[in-house]
Amino acid sequence: MKKINIRNTDLEVSNLILGCMRINQEGRNPQKVIETAYDNGINFFDHADIYGRGECESIFAEAFAKTNINRSEIYLQSKLGIIPGIMFDQSKEHILNSTDKILNRLNTDYLDTLLIHRPDVFVEPEEVAEAFYILKKSGKVKYFGVSNHKKSQIELLKTAVKEPLVINQLQFGLKHTEMLDSGLNVNMHNDASVDHDDSIWDYSRIEGMTIQAWSPFQYGHFEGIFIGNEKFPDLNKKLFEVAEKHNTTPTAIAYAWINSHPANVQTIIGTMNSERIKEIAAASDIVLTRKEWYSLYTAAGNVLP
Repeated sequence: MKKINIRNTDLEVSNLILGCMRINQEGRNPQKVIETAYDNGINFFDHADIYGRGECESIFAEAFAKTNINRSEIYLQSKLGIIPGIMFDQSKEHILNSTDKILNRLNTDYLDTLLIHRPDVFVEPEEVAEAFYILKKSGKVKYFGVSNHKKSQIELLKTAVKEPLVINQLQFGLKHTEMLDSGLNVNMHNDASVDHDDSIWDYSRIEGMTIQAWSPFQYGHFEGIFIGNEKFPDLNKKLFEVAEKHNTTPTAIAYAWINSHPANVQTIIGTMNSERIKEIAAASDIVLTRKEWYSLYTAAGNVLP
């Protein structure tokens, strides 16, 4: 499994993350899922306090306790700040209280990384800074980051937050390439030139923030998986063609497409299928050529200027 350093930290982590949003699904074996991921080189596990309304974190902790894996051998990350269907909350009180609840559910003394899940229009950077300072000083959180934030929102937080913001978790994959599209269509008058994300891709690389790609195999916003989907014949034909060349599967190539970019993106997979975890993890060392990378980009429906 390819390892990367999250810049501005001492964390040497797998570039593949197991997302635990679906670990509470019926018929699953959480212990087997955790052990399969770990045995195949995945040492980073992503959570959020809204996943199963906290149930997913509790299920993970219970299953993890049954394994022979030491806490020091893995990296735990969680996210907070969403009150589903009601509001976003990045107040000092909410951050501190939510973190304590996360730690309790995960049965751990500390988080390796804590992310603010989505922007809050009422955010007061000074409150976030105070909360982060307390969590860092107490040893409850090692490092901090954000999710679904654009450049200006990160810069606003940094007016007060002194802890480095080392991660930004963003949707990215072959059918969600908006972060790259505008950069390839500079000074063009077309839809792809619209900068929806405040140049967050380049900004993250400049600032040393590791991008974590969520829903890498989805198209749209949770509309479905594009791999093997008859809606995307050109893309699937190219995925199969490249997969044959590398003696792997289309799913693995869709992951390798992200993994091959020099930005050192961490990819989050949400599968609870042990065989699928093995399949994707085996593609960690596949590096696509520039020509293969662009051929997949255009097969996904993107037009080069």
